[in-house]
Amino acid sequence: MPGVIARVLPDVTGLDKQFDYLIPDDLAEQVEVGTMVRVELHGRRIGGWVLAVVDRSESGVDAEDLKPILKVTGHGPSEAMIELASWAAVRWAGRRLRPFLVAASPKRAIRSIPPPHRRAIDPGPSSPATTQLLDLGGGVLRLPPRSDVLPTVLSAIRRGPTLVIVPSVDDAALLAARLRRTGATVAAVPDDWAAAAGGVDVVVGSRSAAWMPCTGLAAAVVVDEHDEALQEERSPTWHARDVVAERCRRAGVPAVFVSPAPTLVAVEELAGPGGVVHPPHRREQLHWPRIEVVDRTDEDPWKRSLVTSELIEHLRDPLQHVVCISNTTGRARVLACRTCRTLTRCERCDAAVGLGDDGRLVCRRCDTTRPPVCQECGAGNFANLRPGVTRLREELEKAANRHVVAITGAEDEPPRRADIYVGTEAALHRLQRTDVVAFLEFDSEMLAPRFRASEQALALIIRAGRIAPTVLIQTFNPDHEVIRAAAAAKPDIVVHAERERRQMLRLPPYGALATVSGEFSVEVVDQLDRSVVEVGGNGDEGFLIRADDWFDLGRALNAAQRPPGARIKVTVDPPRI
Repeated sequence: MPGVIARVLPDVTGLDKQFDYLIPDDLAEQVEVGTMVRVELHGRRIGGWVLAVVDRSESGVDAEDLKPILKVTGHGPSEAMIELASWAAVRWAGRRLRPFLVAASPKRAIRSIPPPHRRAIDPGPSSPATTQLLDLGGGVLRLPPRSDVLPTVLSAIRRGPTLVIVPSVDDAALLAARLRRTGATVAAVPDDWAAAAGGVDVVVGSRSAAWMPCTGLAAAVVVDEHDEALQEERSPTWHARDVVAERCRRAGVPAVFVSPAPTLVAVEELAGPGGVVHPPHRREQLHWPRIEVVDRTDEDPWKRSLVTSELIEHLRDPLQHVVCISNTTGRARVLACRTCRTLTRCERCDAAVGLGDDGRLVCRRCDTTRPPVCQECGAGNFANLRPGVTRLREELEKAANRHVVAITGAEDEPPRRADIYVGTEAALHRLQRTDVVAFLEFDSEMLAPRFRASEQALALIIRAGRIAPTVLIQTFNPDHEVIRAAAAAKPDIVVHAERERRQMLRLPPYGALATVSGEFSVEVVDQLDRSVVEVGGNGDEGFLIRADDWFDLGRALNAAQRPPGARIKVTVDPPRI
């Protein structure tokens, strides 16, 4: 292949320029688009990806002046995945391809791809609803929290090689083991990257699997579409759900997005013509946990104890294991009127409000402010609610007369064995089974100053329902849509309420959002085209950027020049704002 040139993107943080290198004759058969190579750049040997292979006549440069590729490291992302990365770099304002190519590349050098290893299997139990969705081109499948997702995956495998995304590495390992017992060939990525590239029945992994190879892709399944773990925490903040949706659209194959409570984004953008598919309500209800609501409306909300008489009944039952959840780690942000006992809420978006430094009530969801006056009775005296986990443990021990173990997300060791636990929501991920999960103060979740607060609160109930048959919820808002949805096993209740709010406030999926923060963020924001985006906030707390759609937003953010060495964080579609 004399005179053939490779355009290489170096694997160097902050560099997004492609460089031309000569392909030596002895490496000509090994180099193609996506190949990972070693090259020399400014006197250093570095890795990189081949993004294009061009003839010398097309390059416009003299091949004699080019440095050669030093070594072929191994296989890398396919040309289709590189094109998908270019799409994502705009969608999530990534500016550079490198972060996406890193996600799509094997963690170790892959010098050869094994032959396809597929079995002509007839998997066991299938899901007629999934089969119907796949035949219609894909869509959203609502399955209750305690239902088994395996039949859904097996139905997809019947169509051919299937990509399956689950929220966590542990979930992926468990599902992969179950699939192997059915006789399917499985690649658990990223470790089995080569097998996935060679061809297997099913490729399984957590969110990074959205970028993994799946030769002959025929279908995709995203499990627990509502789970925040499917979104990358670092910038660029890509979401596996949206990556898979675009990947399948480009490949012309169906994708099924599974969740007990599909997000509004999934319902509006991914559901098929027939809407969300779900089992008959009676059958769906059987697989939701029993919701026990403790209505505290008639209590004095400023009382410090969260240990209600209903909770004490469970705590003192020697046959029951109880997990108590409270996400309070600092100062309370939920206020109650001392006169009429009503929780203070925003008159515009219904979120909880707190006291600002200027003494006014401030909604942290939509920034609406008002004087510190109760809307119900006109009083101006408010009380903060919610004690922290440490003091709760002491209260619970006294009430239960049993030892209580505290669990927080900061601990790495498995929790000690106990009949009663108390902790933040991290406890729901660290314990496998219990009898009762009790949310001691759920209003702070439902009324949190985040536009996704209702969806996130419902997700907590779903997680609790997977480890316990009974979920106890203590609240001053028993008629809130989240509680009504969970108690009735009708998550549509939340979707309908969310749709109205978000349309009014132009929040996703009816608008696009990003935050910009960090050093020199003011200089970056000043460059944004105000005819395309709206800018809110200030340099001290960061900026909130709005646009009509994600690509207008991404292009505007990518066009802004950033000072060399500036530490700017751009979070597109921030999950907790």
